[in-house]
Amino acid sequence: MTFSSLFVQMLNGLADASAMFMVAAGLSLIFGVTRIVNFAHGSFYMFGIYIAYTIVGMMGGTGLGFWASVVLAALAVALIGALIEILVLRRIYHAPELFQLLATFAVVLVLKDVALYIWGAEDLFGPRAPGLTGSVEILGRRVPQYDLALICIGPLVLGILWLALTRTRWGKLIRAATQDREMVGALGINQAWLFTGVFALGSFLAGLGGALQGPRMPANLAMDLEAIGSAFVVVVVGGMGSIPGAFLAALLIAEIKALCIAIGQVEIFGVVFSLSKLTLVAEFLVMAFILVVRPWGLLGKPLALSRNVSGVEDPLRPTSKAVRALFIIVIAALVAVPLLAAAFPYLTVLLVEILVAVLFAASLHFIMGPGGMHSFGHAAYFGLGAYGAALLFKSVGLPMEAALMLAPLVAAVGALIFGWFCVRLSGVYLAMLTLAFAQIVWSIIYQWDAFTGGSNGLVGIWPAAWLSSPVAYYYLTLALCVAGVWLLRRALFSPFGYAMRAGRDSPLRADSIGIDVKQVQWMAFVVAGMFCGLAGSLFAFSKGSISPEAISVSRSIDGLVMVLLGGVQTLAGPIVGASVFTWLHDTIARETEYWRAILGLAVLALVLAFPLGIVGFLRTVFQRGDKHDGGTPGTKPVAVTVTDPAALREAV
Repeated sequence: MTFSSLFVQMLNGLADASAMFMVAAGLSLIFGVTRIVNFAHGSFYMFGIYIAYTIVGMMGGTGLGFWASVVLAALAVALIGALIEILVLRRIYHAPELFQLLATFAVVLVLKDVALYIWGAEDLFGPRAPGLTGSVEILGRRVPQYDLALICIGPLVLGILWLALTRTRWGKLIRAATQDREMVGALGINQAWLFTGVFALGSFLAGLGGALQGPRMPANLAMDLEAIGSAFVVVVVGGMGSIPGAFLAALLIAEIKALCIAIGQVEIFGVVFSLSKLTLVAEFLVMAFILVVRPWGLLGKPLALSRNVSGVEDPLRPTSKAVRALFIIVIAALVAVPLLAAAFPYLTVLLVEILVAVLFAASLHFIMGPGGMHSFGHAAYFGLGAYGAALLFKSVGLPMEAALMLAPLVAAVGALIFGWFCVRLSGVYLAMLTLAFAQIVWSIIYQWDAFTGGSNGLVGIWPAAWLSSPVAYYYLTLALCVAGVWLLRRALFSPFGYAMRAGRDSPLRADSIGIDVKQVQWMAFVVAGMFCGLAGSLFAFSKGSISPEAISVSRSIDGLVMVLLGGVQTLAGPIVGASVFTWLHDTIARETEYWRAILGLAVLALVLAFPLGIVGFLRTVFQRGDKHDGGTPGTKPVAVTVTDPAALREAV
């Protein structure tokens, strides 16, 4: 590696940083004012490049046509963002933050299929920027002129944003809303239009970042999730709400990735390491390090770190006799399902997927609801369980039964390691650290071809002979999933469960009576990871193969959707949410190629109709009915609240 090649690679990193900064700056503005973790922000980036491709084709490839298409595409995306804020998000600002996240995820599904319908599934290559199609020789190396232009555009956008936020009244209102939204409203400011304006500005920046990438990369349907992952990293590393921090973080991450590519390989103690492979995970390694060392980011403020507790929830109560009877009936019906296998051969296969999803969602709910710890990377333990089972079966040669039972311990070890770091944070910082660890695990699995099969995965992972029948494997899955959900529920009503909920509702009070909140949360991570690993191992043997998709961000998001769809404050919520989501996903996907949009609209309708989740809504209806009926003496279950001192002492 020569100095000239390193210098040129670093210049390419600066060009990448410009686009990354624009997307992250918009996301940071939206989060700072509206407090929404906007998963749809990557879709705005994707729409920017698609719309610019269309406009430049209509206006011609002249210099005026190209730059006009960039600006018009960004303005079009700003309009789309404003409409989404007015029609969707404005209706759920008072809903729990995670439900707002669920709504933005539904928007992602809809926008992806809108792009598929308009532009198709093929990659689209836009024209080169007129006047910037050549290259400049620097230190004997050729550098594209357009990359040098992008290097200048990034700081220019930063300067304009800084002036707008510090020298205009609107900018001062944005900064005030970032610090205290309620006070801004009390001063008579129209919050609704302020939020809409900020959302439009953030969408404009994302669309601008996408439109400017047209000459450098083709437009494709995978850009949304790729962009939102990088944007989250930049925002967290730079500091929530800090525009200069986002610029600094974008530079840092882009240059680290460029350095890894330039160096290529290094030899340490005789072992050769390929640094170029770190480009897939470098940004998440940086984010994990920053979150552990300085959770509020490079230029963020320590005050931004909060526990993100929305208030003490009602205590969990023992299941009533009616609900117990309903569950017994459901289990009996599931046992009888194979009697219909001849008429509906696909039914047992679908139910295995639903049961695996139920156990996955129940394990996530265990730390999210009663534990109060948000996780964006729960798929890490699902993937560790799945790959653990596959490798124990194929590489070690263990029988299927042994591999199935030992694989959850692999996931538990992963949760033990990751959880030690995660429980030291809270709120969105904890969620982002779980995402970082999940992406690190995904990168290792994706690139370790000799051991995990790399992107091709592992095949030939079949159940034992006595489980080769779909019906036999269905019964095994049913038994293990019912046992897993029952054990998780029992744990919540044990002293450990009381201590976990006490740490969620009142950490200071729990600490004062001797509960080690962090240790309890750490153990909750391990328990959840172990049962999630069991779901992953069942999944691997049901499919006969496993690939890195099992550990991707999309699976973690699916888990969040399941829990939130059913209701995060109810024990039955993850069961109902996972069943409904998996059934909808399977049913719609088999009917049309635009299943994402239909599924997204269905999820969005459920979010707007049932802001507490399906089970939460039904519980509220029944509670209202009990009040109108005056209640029936002796039917209300007795429960001890988690903040009762006697219960807390028992938990200790």
